[in-house]
Amino acid sequence: MAKLDGTKVVVIGGASGVGYAVAAAAQEAGAQVVVGSSQAGRIEAAAAKLGGGAQGVVVDVRDEASVAAFFEAAGPFDHLVFTAGDWGHFFGPTRDLDVEASKARMEVRFWGAARAAKYAIRQIAKDGSITLTGGMLAHRPMPGMPLTAASAHTTEGLAMGLARDLAPVRANCVCLGLIMSEQVQGMGEAAIKGFTANLPLPRGGTVEEAAEAYLYLMRATYVTGQVVRVDGGGSLV
Repeated sequence: MAKLDGTKVVVIGGASGVGYAVAAAAQEAGAQVVVGSSQAGRIEAAAAKLGGGAQGVVVDVRDEASVAAFFEAAGPFDHLVFTAGDWGHFFGPTRDLDVEASKARMEVRFWGAARAAKYAIRQIAKDGSITLTGGMLAHRPMPGMPLTAASAHTTEGLAMGLARDLAPVRANCVCLGLIMSEQVQGMGEAAIKGFTANLPLPRGGTVEEAAEAYLYLMRATYVTGQVVRVDGGGSLV
């Protein structure tokens, strides 16, 4: 296992939730951290909270010029973690799909990740890594969420494709179950229990527990093209 001490870790989506937890854990492990988000106030607050020389840089992953400028500002680095996503309309039965709204949402979760990889490769170390973020609905689809399941699959496919195309830079994906981010906590206790009651570990995961998977993939220098599930055993039931 490689150590993170003395490395530079870039986290896009690092203003809150899992992304912030990854940034904090990487910093605790000795890494210099650069966090990116589309909202200036939030990313500045996150960098200030992290302290320790953490940088906060605004980036809109829907805008290729913004992504290019972000990586130019970040400079050479070792590891990229992409946790950015939005929480707009993406649910509903097939007969009622809002296709245009769903296409717009893919601008962050899929195309944003692709843009990030395109420009990250210009600055990343040859023994570096890229870790994307998917979700368990790719493997456990639910009624009313066909495009959500499809979106999660595209993220995993992108990670595997990048692993081949960018080698020896490693690329992997973390597949998250129900993680207790600020957005998930807003779902309410009853909804959360409904999603987790039948799990082998019958609760939502913490953002800190999720962050451990990203640190593993940064450190695991013989792992590429893989999907690591952090789901409380959800894939088993």
